[in-house]
Amino acid sequence: MPRRARLLLPGMALHLIQRGNNRSACFYSDEDCQFYLEHLADQAQKHGCAVHAWCLMTNHVHLLLTPSTAESVGMLMKGLGQRYVQYINRTYRRSGTLWEGRFRSCLLNEESYVLACYRYIEMNPVRAGIVEHPAEYRWSSYRANAQGEYSALLRPHPLFRALSKDDKQRAAAYRELFRYQLDAGLVDEIRSATNSNYALGSSRFTAEVETALGRRVVAGKPGRPKRTNDLD
Repeated sequence: MPRRARLLLPGMALHLIQRGNNRSACFYSDEDCQFYLEHLADQAQKHGCAVHAWCLMTNHVHLLLTPSTAESVGMLMKGLGQRYVQYINRTYRRSGTLWEGRFRSCLLNEESYVLACYRYIEMNPVRAGIVEHPAEYRWSSYRANAQGEYSALLRPHPLFRALSKDDKQRAAAYRELFRYQLDAGLVDEIRSATNSNYALGSSRFTAEVETALGRRVVAGKPGRPKRTNDLD
C-alpha cells in the first residue's frame, strides 16, 4: 500500500524522529553518540540544513531543523544514516538493518509550536525517567541552548533568537521556559503529528501548507473515509 509522502518545504522548521529497527538500540556508547553528532554536523552543512535542537536516546533520535531545499532533509538523513550504519557494523562486527525504514516528521511554523518542540525534544530524557533535569543529560542540545555551551552543530531558529538580543539573556529566557512542564495535550499533539507526518499549527498555517503542496496536511475528521494515498 502506498505511503503518504513526507511534508517538506524549504525554510520551514521540521521535527523528525528516527528509531532503531524494531525499536532496538542504535547507540551503545558515548563514542557512538559523538560519531553521530560529528557526521550530523558535516551532513547538515553539506546539504543545507540548520539544526536547532537534538536529542540522542538509546534507540531513537529527535531533530528540529530547517532545510534550505525540499531535498535537503532526505539527503542529510541518507548520508548520515549510511555513514553511521557503516561505523556501527564495523565497530561491533554486526550486519543488517540498524534504522527503522523511514524517519517520521512534521512541519512547524509558529512560536507556540517551534519553541514547544525545542522543549519537547530536550525534555525527552526527563519524560523517559533517565534524569530529573535536561541539563543532566549529555546527549541533547539543552546545554548549548540553555547554558551557552559551544556547539559547532547548532544554528538557532529565528524564534529562539527573538527571545533576546543578548546571548546570556536569551539563554536565561530559554531556561525560564523549562520551569514548567509541557502541557500533556501539547506533547500529544507534537507526538501525533510527527508519527503521522502532518503539519502542526493554526488552521491558517495548515491551509497555506495545503495550498503549497496541493494535498491534505492534517488528519481527517472522524468518520471521514480514507483515500488510498492518505494511508501510511
